[in-house]
Amino acid sequence: MLIYVTDYLAQFHSGFNVFSYLTLRAILGALTALILSFAMGPLFIQRLSSRRVGQSIRKLGPESHFPKAGTPTMGGALILVSILAGTLLWANLSNRFVWIVLITTIAFGAIGFFDDYKKLVLGSSEGLRASTKFFWQSLVGGSAALMLYMTAENPAVEHALLIPYFPNLLIPLSGIVYVGFAYLVIVGSSNGVNLTDGLDGLAIMPAVLVGSALGIFAYVGGNTVFSSYLGIPYVQGAGEMLVFCAALAGAGLGFLWFNTYPAQVFMGDIGALALGAALGLVAVVVRQELILLIMGGVFVVETVSVVIQVASYKMTGRRIFRMAPLHHHFELKGWAEPKVIVRFWIITVVLVLIGLASLKIR
Repeated sequence: MLIYVTDYLAQFHSGFNVFSYLTLRAILGALTALILSFAMGPLFIQRLSSRRVGQSIRKLGPESHFPKAGTPTMGGALILVSILAGTLLWANLSNRFVWIVLITTIAFGAIGFFDDYKKLVLGSSEGLRASTKFFWQSLVGGSAALMLYMTAENPAVEHALLIPYFPNLLIPLSGIVYVGFAYLVIVGSSNGVNLTDGLDGLAIMPAVLVGSALGIFAYVGGNTVFSSYLGIPYVQGAGEMLVFCAALAGAGLGFLWFNTYPAQVFMGDIGALALGAALGLVAVVVRQELILLIMGGVFVVETVSVVIQVASYKMTGRRIFRMAPLHHHFELKGWAEPKVIVRFWIITVVLVLIGLASLKIR
C-alpha cells in the first residue's frame, strides 16, 4: 500500500525511490510485523485470559503438560494480524501472488478459528469434526491451486515440477495433476504444522526458518539475473513473496517472544493451520515444493509419526511410538521439553541449510 504513496512522493524527492527496492520493503515488512506483535501481544494475551480462552490438556498426554491447562490459546490471531499488516503496508498489491497467498492464509486461519472456538469457548471436546475441517481445507486449498493454475503467465515454468540440485530440470504437470499436487502441498503443509504445534515454541521457530528460506527462493526466482545465474526457473512476480515471507518471519518471532518456554500463549489451530498453508502455498508459487519437503522435515516426520502410529495400532493393536506426534515420544522417554524443542530447532536449521544449498548445487 505504501509503495503507491512513496512512488507519488518520488516525483518531488528522488530519495523516496529507495522504497521501490524489494529488499528494503521486505525488511520494513518484517519490522512492522515484529513491532506490531510486540505491541499487541500483552493486551492480546490479557484479553484471551479475561475471556478464559484457555488450553485444555489431554489426560492421556505427558504429565508435564498438566500445569499448562488454562494457558491462553488462539494466539495465532496475533500472528495473522501482524502478517496482514506487514504485507498490506509494504507489498505491491497489484501482484496476483500477494492476494492469493493472503486470502488463502486468512481462510485457513478462519477454519482454525472455528475449530478453536468450538473447543475453547463453546466447550466442545471435539471442535470441528475431522471430516468438516478436512472438507473446508480441501475447498480452500483446491481453490488456491486452481487459481494459480488459471492465472499462470508462463505455464511452461509455473505448471512444472522443479527437481532440486539439477539445473533447470522441470517435469511438466498436466492441469489436474498440477492442481492435485499443489492442493496436497498446501493442505499437507497446513496439517503438518498443526501436528507439530504441541510444545512451547516448537512449531513457530521452524515456520519462521522455513518461511525465511522460502523468501530467499522467492527473491532469486523472481529476479531474471539471479535466476539465470543460479539455474532456477524465473517466475514473474514471485519476488513479491519475499515481503510476505519477511512479514511472516517478523510476526513469528514476535509471537515466539510470548510463546517460548514456558509459554504465555499458544497459537492454536487458527495460527498453525494458517502458517502451514502459507508455507505450502509460497513453495508452490516459487516452484520449490520438493525443497519444502526437505526444509520442513520436522513437520513431515511429525505427520508421518502420527500416520504410522494410527496404522500400526489399527492393524496390529500395537503402538510404534510411546505417543504420537513424535515430540511426545521423546518427552515420554525422559527428554525435558526445552531439550526436545531446541533439538528440533537445530534439526530445522540443518535442513534449511541443505535446502538453501540447492541454489548452488546444480
